[in-house]
Amino acid sequence: MGARRATLLDGRPGGRTLGDHDLRAALEVCAQDAVGSVLAAGRLEQAVVVGMRSAGGVLWGYEVDDELVALCWAGANLVPVVPADDPRVAADALDAFAALARDAGRRCSSIVGPADAVLGLWERLSRVWPRAREIRGDQPSMVIDRAPLVAADPEVRRSRPDDLDLVLPACISMFTEEVGYSPASGPNGPYEMRVRGLVGQGRSFARIEPVDGRRQVVFKAELGAVAGGVAQVQGVWVTPARRGLRLSESGMAAVVEQTRSSVAPLVSLYVNGYNTRAIAAYEAVGFRRVGTYATVLF
Repeated sequence: MGARRATLLDGRPGGRTLGDHDLRAALEVCAQDAVGSVLAAGRLEQAVVVGMRSAGGVLWGYEVDDELVALCWAGANLVPVVPADDPRVAADALDAFAALARDAGRRCSSIVGPADAVLGLWERLSRVWPRAREIRGDQPSMVIDRAPLVAADPEVRRSRPDDLDLVLPACISMFTEEVGYSPASGPNGPYEMRVRGLVGQGRSFARIEPVDGRRQVVFKAELGAVAGGVAQVQGVWVTPARRGLRLSESGMAAVVEQTRSSVAPLVSLYVNGYNTRAIAAYEAVGFRRVGTYATVLF
């Protein structure tokens, strides 16, 4: 992949498109904030194996004195990673990524990651990109690196391929509730393939039991990103018929136990700040807040 550079509005040189030879340095940038960067780092670890051309996106970088100090994954989601302590460096990096994104046009469904970087990038892009559908600027980022404080649900297990017909409708229901529209696009659509892939990788967890006479998923969660010793839980959902029974607490305890034993020592998630019930449930399990994410939805 070529080293295409961006030029900022005031003529200063900006970032560049990174290639396979930059992946080691990019992962070192991610390691400075393993929790905040896990969404991007997961893609980069995949790119190390399959190459950037097959990784499903492009990677932009910003350098100071020929040292990579910030990056931005541009794929289905735009994910900035800007761990620089110097506010001027961080601002210049966001200027550079905004210039590259402006030139590329909006192709992503969201901008997501640590709040300062996401909201700073959106402030720049909002002048040139279409209006956002929703901005979620306060999403507590939480982690647990120890045994959960509540008993794990023994019925929560990794989903199997033969569970897919039950897991997929639950995932679609969760997404529709959370985002406001259905992601369903057919048996081989991108969302369906994503769910199938997570099941196949052992990164989908579910409790399945009879509800109204038929087997259904009553609790489920996925490890949406795994990298750098961090596993990020996404898609936590309890079927409406079972809500209020604290299944999310015991279910998440099971996910934490199984993830820490075989996937990554640190489990993370982010949650909408207004969802006080979910935050209380995660705190009961033993999660603690370590930062703030933000998501800009299109």
